Amino acid sequence: LPAGGVSLRRCSTRAALEGINKPVVDRIIRVDHAGEYGASRIYAGQMAVLGRSSVGPIIQQMWNQEKDHLKKFNELMVAYRVRPTVLLPFWNVAGFVLGAGSALLGKKGAMACTVAVEESISDHYNSQIRTLMEEDPEKYKELLQVF
Repeated sequence: LPAGGVSLRRCSTRAALEGINKPVVDRIIRVDHAGEYGASRIYAGQMAVLGRSSVGPIIQQMWNQEKDHLKKFNELMVAYRVRPTVLLPFWNVAGFVLGAGSALLGKKGAMACTVAVEESISDHYNSQIRTLMEEDPEKYKELLQVF
């Protein structure tokens, strides 16, 4: 099982996707995938600047966690048949530039960027959890466990 202990079954038929609010689930997974991809690119940029400094191992550890999160959302994209955002090339460059730029400000700049991004992601997940809970917590049990 993945680090979070949540296993996903692959959805190979329409029946497995019946009953879900497909537009809502698509939007949630697409947005979260883009966010995890962008976060991973931020850490890549920070590592490019601060990777050999005393804070490098901490950034690497956080980046490894983001890689796990991104892997999970890649799996969700397949399982729920969701296309990625067309903005991924933008997130690739913008995330790296944001990470490298914040790291050029030093350890405090990099950590301030990380805190701001993680707080934003947390608020986003909480909003999505509320949306899915209001609709049907049992129907979205797997997604809720991931979030």
